[in-house]
Amino acid sequence: GGREGGRRFKGRNILERLEAGEVIIGDGGFVAGPWTPEAAAEHPEAGADIVGVNCHFDPETCVKTVKLMKEGVEKAGLKAHYMSQPLALHTPDCNRQGFIDLPEFPFALEPRVLTRWDVHRYARDAYNAGIRYIGGCCGYEPYHIRAVAEELAPERGFLPPASEKHGSWGAGLEMHTKPWVRARARREYWETLKPASGRPFCAAMSKPDCWGISRGHADLMQTKEATSEPQLKAVFDKAAQSQ
Repeated sequence: GGREGGRRFKGRNILERLEAGEVIIGDGGFVAGPWTPEAAAEHPEAGADIVGVNCHFDPETCVKTVKLMKEGVEKAGLKAHYMSQPLALHTPDCNRQGFIDLPEFPFALEPRVLTRWDVHRYARDAYNAGIRYIGGCCGYEPYHIRAVAEELAPERGFLPPASEKHGSWGAGLEMHTKPWVRARARREYWETLKPASGRPFCAAMSKPDCWGISRGHADLMQTKEATSEPQLKAVFDKAAQSQ
């Protein structure tokens, strides 16, 4: 990135700029080094209309990061629209590279999936932070995006068509045969629920892999040839040593 990078991106369309300027930011900073809110000012200086984050982290981390980016852009006297497209996963235990370092990635992430009520909260927090391009990345299902649209219906002035399929905030439970389930037909119940995982022998947090490898490292270079047995053994051995 940097100002030199900003000049390099000038003249490209927004999708090209977002791809060319891609970085990974966690609580520990850039993958490639420390990050500050002021760094975000380089994107609108380069002509980008939208500044924001996509993928790798959960809604809480993404909204927090965009708030810092907004602070840097405004401090520089610049203007931009703000975007957030987080994972549909809870990832408070991620390090700076995000969910790819979690041991559950990519085939055992389901226990971390956001509920639709989590997404309602995310949409409201994002809107209150000044974010107007509010979406999602890996893990999002149609009911998640519907939750974004429903939470922001007062601001948008209408509900999405898919809202016809259900009652808001569990209203469809009002006719349930079990009275204790009918008692859940209200927003307060779902907003305050702390869902259990049903996995008594599982930890709440994982220990991310920390191999010290990031973009540009020789181990990340892809080849056309399939990974050989000796290469796989070397990876397996390193994984065993890191545990």
